[in-house]
Parts: sequence; C-alpha cells; structure tokens
Amino acid sequence: MKDLWLFEREAVGKGCKDIAGIDEAGRGPLAGPVVSAAVILPITLQDSDITDSKRLSAQKRQQLYDVIYTHAVSIGIGIVDPMEIDRINILQASLLAMAMAVKNLDPQPDYLLIDGTFPISSNLPQQPIVKGDALSISIAAASIIAKVTRDRLMQKYHHYYPQFNFPQHKGYPTRAHREAIQKFGCSPIHRKSFRGVKEFAHAKQSADIR
Repeated sequence: MKDLWLFEREAVGKGCKDIAGIDEAGRGPLAGPVVSAAVILPITLQDSDITDSKRLSAQKRQQLYDVIYTHAVSIGIGIVDPMEIDRINILQASLLAMAMAVKNLDPQPDYLLIDGTFPISSNLPQQPIVKGDALSISIAAASIIAKVTRDRLMQKYHHYYPQFNFPQHKGYPTRAHREAIQKFGCSPIHRKSFRGVKEFAHAKQSADIR
C-alpha cells in the first residue's frame, strides 16, 4: 500500500509547515473552463479514502469534497475560461489556473506539490510529481476539489445550453457531445481551438460572412 503522506513528510523534514497539493480538472473537454484547486491538509488528517479523483465514483467524490472542506487548513480555486484557453492553449491555461489557486490560499503555503511535469509561476518552492494525484494525499485532495467544482459548473451551464446535455459528459468529447456540436454548432463555452469544435466554429463564421 502506497504511503500517500510521503511527499508531505519529506517537506516537513525540510522545515516546511504548510504544504499545498495542486491539481487541475478539465484539460480534455471540448467545452467549459479548466479548474484547478490547491489544498493544504493538516498533517494530523488520516483519511485513507482520499485518493486520485479518477478512481472514485461521483458520489464518493462528493462525500470527500465535504470532508476536505471540513478539515483543510486552506483551499484555493483557480478557473480559466474557454476564451483564455483558446488564446494561450490548454497547457498554459492549466498552469495559470494552478498559479491562481495557490494565490487564493490563506494562509499561503511554504511548499507546493504539483501534479504533472511542469512547475507553475510562483516564487514558492515547488515539486512537480508525475501522476502525483495517485502519490500525494494533498494532490489527491486537490484533484477531488477541482473535479467536483468543475462538474458543478458544468451542471450550471446546462441551464443556459440544455441542447448539449453537459451533466451527462461534462464537456468531454463523447459521441453524444460531438453529435450535438454537429447539430447545434458551438456555444459560447466551447473551446474553438479544439479539434471537434473548431471545424464547426469556422463553418459558422463563413456562413455569417456570406
């Protein structure tokens, strides 16, 4: 069994007190924002159910979302909208959302554990960890917060754009979602630089010009 507190304890051993885990949700969808979360957990929290959000059912994620918000020292959220994703690309948007999430922490952490291979824009000491959401409890907690937060946003978007049925697929490129784009075109929250969307966005532009 993996020790999900290993990276946190190593940081404490370096003299750090508040260690934040950072992760994002929503790099792959064709619609909606990318959402990042930064979470500082108390070192005394021993909840073995906290793990990578992708391994959890939606119901379990909701339960752990409440547990994390109840016990966390601090939680920060960063959201980058589809227009900015199209402008700077999804990787840069994800890193920007992560940096925003860290800035929204209070108290500020003294060490960052980041899911992935890239550092973020921050003066704080940081450690990128490949597949960190399966290796660090703080990153796993951040993955849960980011995923639930984004899913709830997509539920809200459904009220404005019901024809796309966002609650079903959360903007990911399922067959039903692709067919809806082909039928109805793009909504304002679709990522027009993404394959599967840009073809129809450009077609609509051409039609408008004619």
